Amino acid sequence: MATVLLVLIVGGIVAAVVTYNGLVSLRNRVQSAWKQIDVQLKRRHDLIPNLVETVKGAMQYERDTLDRVMEARARALGAAGVRESAAAENALSQSLGRLLAVMENYPALKANENVLRLQEEVTTSENQLAFARQFYNDTVLEFNTRQEVFPSSVVATFFGFKPAEYFAAADDERATPHVDLSLRA
Repeated sequence: MATVLLVLIVGGIVAAVVTYNGLVSLRNRVQSAWKQIDVQLKRRHDLIPNLVETVKGAMQYERDTLDRVMEARARALGAAGVRESAAAENALSQSLGRLLAVMENYPALKANENVLRLQEEVTTSENQLAFARQFYNDTVLEFNTRQEVFPSSVVATFFGFKPAEYFAAADDERATPHVDLSLRA
């Protein structure tokens, strides 16, 4: 009887240690995934002033658009935490998208090699950022789920683990875009 009790106690301790170590590992993966987003954001933040400077002369009538991009970049650089960063980065994405759309109205920019190269780098950066966000959210899902299921929920509560925040899209990005394919004369 004492042996059975000893085996149960040791088994419980081993299970708690394994569960704790798994939660720590997942928490570290969430932090690492956030750092990968941070790397991609820095790359994007570094590209934006070069793009704005390159197109500024040709887009002299679009000063407001350029100013909005730089203001959004400044807010994104100053953001702290997942929620604030997500909101600031979503606003930056919108203003950058407007800039790229307005650039289409300038034939000289569409033919400029530097502008084309910077546009390609921004597009590549946006794609890498999207992948980093997806990986981060997948890791957060795994970490948060592990904290909610039994028996790891007991260990998570005992050691004070907290759910991680998702990097979420802004509310206006969730709306379905309206596409009008009617032919007008």
